[in-house]
Amino acid sequence: MRELRYTLVTDGSSDIVLLPILTWLLRANGTAYAIQPEWADLRQLRRPKRMRLDDKIRLSLELYPCDLLFVHRDAEREMREKRVNEINQAIEKIVNAVPTAVCVVPVRMQEAWLLFDESAIRYAAGNRSGSQPLDLPPINRLEELPDPKAELHERLKQASNLSGRRLKRLPVNQRALRVAEFIDDFSPLRTLSAFIALETNLKQIIKQQGWGS
Repeated sequence: MRELRYTLVTDGSSDIVLLPILTWLLRANGTAYAIQPEWADLRQLRRPKRMRLDDKIRLSLELYPCDLLFVHRDAEREMREKRVNEINQAIEKIVNAVPTAVCVVPVRMQEAWLLFDESAIRYAAGNRSGSQPLDLPPINRLEELPDPKAELHERLKQASNLSGRRLKRLPVNQRALRVAEFIDDFSPLRTLSAFIALETNLKQIIKQQGWGS
């Protein structure tokens, strides 16, 4: 079976949680090849503290060659379209050939795409049998949350059912990285505009490249 290698370039290390989502999207849209995902980890390299996005993409492709490139930027307080334009402009600056590229721009940040699965949050918090209510936001309001990261961290603390010193010692950042691992089905996110845009673009590319079954 032929392999499909993809590389994910992200804003930061916490955005590695996007890998299971992207792999699911490829599978859900008919990709029949063996998928080999890579996160472009540039943390150990000697590089400028504030590297330009085009330089970051260029270096990532040198170290992690691929058939498909995903470039992530959180929309944060900007319009999604602005971030997409920033990514496309950065890619246009690269002289060497760039593989097929897809913009991954959650509104406002990637943690919003993890706030819909109670079971996964409980598993990641280390208390899968917990029953305390987590009061997750309605999925159609996830893109309206001002700080999805803080919301996710708070739900992980609630799900852990810990208190006092034990709660303070809970490695919330590490637990947040594991939430996506416990989600088998990301289809509920198909109500979100940024996720719809990502999937629509990816469907077109899968068809164009003949990666479907």
